[in-house]
Amino acid sequence: MQSPHQRFERLIEPIHDRALAFARCLCRSQADGEDLFQEAVLRALAKLDGLRDDTAFRPWLYRVIISVHRDRCRRALWRKLIPLWDAAPEPADEVDTRDATARARTALAALPAVQREAIVLYELGGWQVDEIAMIQRTSPSAVKSRLARGRAQLRLIYTRRLGVPAPATRTPALAAGGTARPGETP
Repeated sequence: MQSPHQRFERLIEPIHDRALAFARCLCRSQADGEDLFQEAVLRALAKLDGLRDDTAFRPWLYRVIISVHRDRCRRALWRKLIPLWDAAPEPADEVDTRDATARARTALAALPAVQREAIVLYELGGWQVDEIAMIQRTSPSAVKSRLARGRAQLRLIYTRRLGVPAPATRTPALAAGGTARPGETP
């Protein structure tokens, strides 16, 4: 019989890299994404005994990552609203927008969390709309709406904020080496 750690290791090994990439894409920096992933892995490991069907591990882990990300966003919002007594505001991240990857990360970071999650899952993760609906605990039509609105917002961000035309792929190059599905445009 496997220990919980052995079971978790067996389940996460085939999806580790993609789940880590997903966490990185949700965050505004690679380091924040790695921190998010680590926190989500710890939470998932602690709650692994609640997962009855090993075949449901992949969407379950992605839900955990999203949940941890949303918790972190809420905490960050409260930190901005209720400043600590001597805390100086954090300097704004300076992003070099000359590089396509940096532009994509900047554009993604400006999206609302649910749109960013849907776009990253669909475009980079290759998830289907129904699967994303299950992960985000919403309807497929809501996911389609999030994808459409997110893409439209990305186009605006590219043209208005970054001053460059939006890439002519399904969605912008969302990560280094990211590609659109053949024959599809935004």
